[in-house]
Amino acid sequence: MSVPAYIALGSNLGDSRSLIHEAANALASVSSDGVTISRLYISTPVDCPPGSPDFINAVARIQSLPGETPESLLIKLQALEKSFGRARKVIHNEARPLDLDLITFGSEIRETPLLTLPHPRAASRGFVLLPLLDLAPDFVMPGQTKSVKMLSASLQTESLPRLSPSV
Repeated sequence: MSVPAYIALGSNLGDSRSLIHEAANALASVSSDGVTISRLYISTPVDCPPGSPDFINAVARIQSLPGETPESLLIKLQALEKSFGRARKVIHNEARPLDLDLITFGSEIRETPLLTLPHPRAASRGFVLLPLLDLAPDFVMPGQTKSVKMLSASLQTESLPRLSPSV
């Protein structure tokens, strides 16, 4: 069975705008029905080393391949990150050309050593919620009671990402 999944995309190393667009195109290989991507946002790094560059962020919606599990999709997302030049972490939250986070996978709720669904910080991070708002304002993440629109409205405005200019 195929289910909708939301994936957060981030980049703060290299030509981030191009990398996000290329990664969104590459996500077609893990989707049974194309990829829908939000607008691009610029966000200040959260929990990153001092002096880290700003991120370009987006969220993509895919339809999982038949028989896909959250764990098998996560492995594919990690392989995509690696193909885009993401190296093994030396420093926690260091700059990276591509970061792909599985935010939700259908209505699955998981907490294992490999994967937590929905993503444990998705409901409080503007760089996830604002792009998700572009795609699914009325979506209620599994385990939540508020829609993406309601969660977004409760964010602190000083830390909100801003739309990236079109290029």
